[in-house]
Amino acid sequence: MFRRHRGFTLIELLVVIAIIAVLIALLLPAVQAAREAARRAQCINNLKQLGLAAHNYLSSQGVLPAQSLSSAEALANAESSGWGVGWPLALLPQMEQQPLFNAFNFSRGHSAPGTPNNTVTNTQIAALICPSDGYKRPWTAGTHNYVSNMGGPGTIARFTGTMVPPDPWGWYKNTGPVGIESILDGTSNTGLFSERLVGLKGNPSFRRDSVDGLRGFYDIPGPAADTGNAANATSFYAACQAVPGSTLRGNTQVFGFAWTMGFYVHANNAYNHWGPPNTTPCHNKTQESGQVWEMSNGIAPPTSNHSGGVNMAMADGSVKFIKSSISLPPWWGLGTRNGGEVLSSDSY
Repeated sequence: MFRRHRGFTLIELLVVIAIIAVLIALLLPAVQAAREAARRAQCINNLKQLGLAAHNYLSSQGVLPAQSLSSAEALANAESSGWGVGWPLALLPQMEQQPLFNAFNFSRGHSAPGTPNNTVTNTQIAALICPSDGYKRPWTAGTHNYVSNMGGPGTIARFTGTMVPPDPWGWYKNTGPVGIESILDGTSNTGLFSERLVGLKGNPSFRRDSVDGLRGFYDIPGPAADTGNAANATSFYAACQAVPGSTLRGNTQVFGFAWTMGFYVHANNAYNHWGPPNTTPCHNKTQESGQVWEMSNGIAPPTSNHSGGVNMAMADGSVKFIKSSISLPPWWGLGTRNGGEVLSSDSY
């Protein structure tokens, strides 16, 4: 008498496989969400550390760090390519990076080949990177995701933020550095740092509607700066957001390039409160022709891979999540240190 051995039929096997596939499909978004929550928490922690470092700097110097420092000696040095240095250098002692600070020669500019500055420039600082960005280091120079608040729309008034450059030539209004007494709108309602997706290696061309569309800016004509004209600011923002999806970016290396580098009218290490978070960046080619890095009168919003918005460190040291859906008036108000705007907590 033969004993029958029971096994799986093909239909049963397919049902089991289907059930496993459904379970994986249900679990995968949860796993991805948990990973993003961890990355976002690290990003928030990085911004809190930057805010604390800025306040420690404020305690010792009486002012917040300048967005950039461009000494005549550094600008005249050919090895610096005419660039000054960026705000992260000023915060190195407050970020437990005193040896890097000591190794930097401030009279030589951001990167001088064959000098210690080149070594410092090429050092990647983990605290300046948001893990949600997803891109590995695009350049030889150390990159950064965190940018300082340059101010509101440039057509109204430039350099109205909390970390702005000094102006050794006397060409601009509202220049810095800024002390806490100048933040009349309240430190809890004024931005200090936010985040931005870095540019792409090799400066490639890509469409505005591509997955990397926010990693570069787009050239459109725009209004003059420092006119006090809010209507022009609104219309330039509308024109920027109406750029066709097929438009190729104007430049991508401007964002996140060389954390040691800074210049007073450029937004490589700064952002502004013109377009809300994760909206299209635009270069004002009418006012800034030939200056592919110039964004003080362009739209340079914070951007991120966080769902629905960006993290922002406020001038009081707190970190808030600002939604991409924020309307223009409160967004502009968060960018100015003494604009007199009245902001409620439910407006952003």
